[in-house]
Amino acid sequence: MRQIFTNSVAIVLAFFGLVTLFLSSSVIFDLFGVRAKEGNYVLFVVWANFLSSILYLFAAYGFIKTKKWTIHLLGVSAILLIVAFIGLMIHINSGGIYETKTIGAMIFRITLTLVFSILAYFTISYFERIFRKRVSKEV
Repeated sequence: MRQIFTNSVAIVLAFFGLVTLFLSSSVIFDLFGVRAKEGNYVLFVVWANFLSSILYLFAAYGFIKTKKWTIHLLGVSAILLIVAFIGLMIHINSGGIYETKTIGAMIFRITLTLVFSILAYFTISYFERIFRKRVSKEV
């Protein structure tokens, strides 16, 4: 049961990470003409998404291996996105150009990252406690 749940979360996280990696790198490196289609993107937000996508992929591996550092990776990603969102709000309030969809996308991404962080915290901590109990009974 543990393996099915953690693998399912890892697959969803890896898919989200790969999609984010593709989209953000397409804007940063102007692949497939995506940059022109994006309109008024905010570059530091795209970079924050790019860095988060790499953290998502490592965290997906951590979910499979039920490693405690997965929680830290997702926490760093959440903090990175929150800081980028604050920067976006400052950018908007100072009259910078942006796409309205960026606000919604950032809120969605931050929320999803926090959900993955919470899942990692409870599942990995829970399975770690079970493993400790099992090991202490065997000894």
